[in-house]
Amino acid sequence: MAMILRNGCAGRIVKSGAIRSMSTSWWKHVEPAPKDPILGVTEAFLADPSPDKVNVGVGAYRDDNGKPVVLECVREAERRISGNVNMEYLPMGGSVNMVEETLKLAYGENSDLIKEKRIAGVQALSGTGACRLFADFQKRFSPDSQIYIPVPTWANHHNIWRDAHVPQNTFHYYHPESRGLDFASMMEDIKNAPNGSFFLLHACAHNPTGVDPTEEQWREISQQFKVKGHFAFFDMAYQGFASGDPERDAKSIRIFLEDGHLIGCAQSYAKNMGVYGQRVGCLRYL
Repeated sequence: MAMILRNGCAGRIVKSGAIRSMSTSWWKHVEPAPKDPILGVTEAFLADPSPDKVNVGVGAYRDDNGKPVVLECVREAERRISGNVNMEYLPMGGSVNMVEETLKLAYGENSDLIKEKRIAGVQALSGTGACRLFADFQKRFSPDSQIYIPVPTWANHHNIWRDAHVPQNTFHYYHPESRGLDFASMMEDIKNAPNGSFFLLHACAHNPTGVDPTEEQWREISQQFKVKGHFAFFDMAYQGFASGDPERDAKSIRIFLEDGHLIGCAQSYAKNMGVYGQRVGCLRYL
């Protein structure tokens, strides 16, 4: 079988097999991406025929039968907006109302920062999208900087900043022997980092350890950041999920704000609201 391709006024006959060869040769060097280790657990779970299996992969709300659960507050929100949402383009920053409400949740209902319009916020594709936007922002406007990431952290953090071409460094966080925070080593790393460094911090429910600094430790961390002039970027994917109290889970951010820091924050509702597939998130700069 042959096809006729026109190039200007000239025509030539090229076999379809040759076209396929030409197109595949462009990408033959691209290797398949490695499977996500967490999502891989779910794939193994679905493939296992055992009736007694338990999915210990992606953290998600499930009932006693292992079936997905949608929170009643989410169902109520769906009922309230049903029929009232059109499909028009949103502003470049996303839904203005969504950004305004998510600011209140992170910074407080009566935050002066919000009232004075000192925070820039945009809607993002959940926490991953918000982190990537910040990584690109950091690379563009602070091209010689690097990002300090805790050990351990959510594995995708490394991919996000790497793909944005931001150099990475690490700082101590978890102490395996005590299964707690390695606070002394963490503070030493913060102290020894060059002045004005960027640090990635988990606001609450540290992923993957679940270990968080105490309120007093957060205050010490904030003071050391102030001494060194570091920039704190908070990834907050579990607000309200860690303690059951959204205000308490935002305490780390509030402490930094009280101390006069300028910060960045990625916020996601996938975990705490159970809207995993909706990709609802926000990125904010102060």
